[in-house]
Amino acid sequence: MRLGVDLGGSKIEIAGFGDDGAMLLRERVATPRGDYVGTLQAVAALVEAAELKVLSRRAGVTAASVGIGIPGAESRVSGLVKNANSTCLIGKPLKQDLETLLRREVRIANDANCFALSEAVDGAGVGASVVFGVILGTGVGGGIVVDGRVLTGANAIAGEWGHNPLHGEDHGEACYCGRTACIELYLSGPGLSKDHRRITSADFPAAEIAQRAAAGDADCDATLKRYEARLARALAGVINILDPDAIVLGGGLSNIDRLYRNVPDLWSEHVFSDQVATRLLKHRHGDSSGVRGAAWLWN
Repeated sequence: MRLGVDLGGSKIEIAGFGDDGAMLLRERVATPRGDYVGTLQAVAALVEAAELKVLSRRAGVTAASVGIGIPGAESRVSGLVKNANSTCLIGKPLKQDLETLLRREVRIANDANCFALSEAVDGAGVGASVVFGVILGTGVGGGIVVDGRVLTGANAIAGEWGHNPLHGEDHGEACYCGRTACIELYLSGPGLSKDHRRITSADFPAAEIAQRAAAGDADCDATLKRYEARLARALAGVINILDPDAIVLGGGLSNIDRLYRNVPDLWSEHVFSDQVATRLLKHRHGDSSGVRGAAWLWN
């Protein structure tokens, strides 16, 4: 059995897969926010519970492989976590600590890379040579898959577009990374809520804004139109540099169906081409893409 773990800002999810790719189990718990030790313990408990539930020791089945997607990356210099929007992970030897707790090797990759790998291999982007996978959730991340292989990069930051500046936007708010005008400040779920509150003073979560817009709320519709324009500009920058065959959206905001109709109509004016053949696609594997990609780190 391969176990994949998606370590997110709000939840930790685990799924187990057989060699044929069939999902054997799936569980999730709330992330102990700001608590590094608690996060370690939660991941270890999920792994141990999954093995007890699925593996038959009496049949001689060995321990499962474990792959983990994290909202950051491992430094190539120190091996410590960097660039994580779950800031309690930054500077911590996550891989080493989990291997000590679980008594086995653990493979770790950026969560957006895991998502992109899953969707490129047999998801929405199957058959595409170059896939850019986007996470629009608690944070904003990206991953690149070329011919079925994750592109990590010399600094282990390939695809990390969420901390590029969103040109034309700067409300003075500092991102957790210390910069201002980061794409993540505007295109994450909390960013969408803050933008709506800044204009209307109404405090709604992102999902409710989308629901209200669909029901005819003019203020929420205007908020989503601003969001779509920003997403189009940000993705146009990716297209101008990477020129992917497909962009696949994941994360909670990827379930807003109007994005797939409206954003491609808006990004053309920002792309340096007479036409844009890049497809904007909704994830095929839904919330399980992250854990599937993490499990496939052992392929």
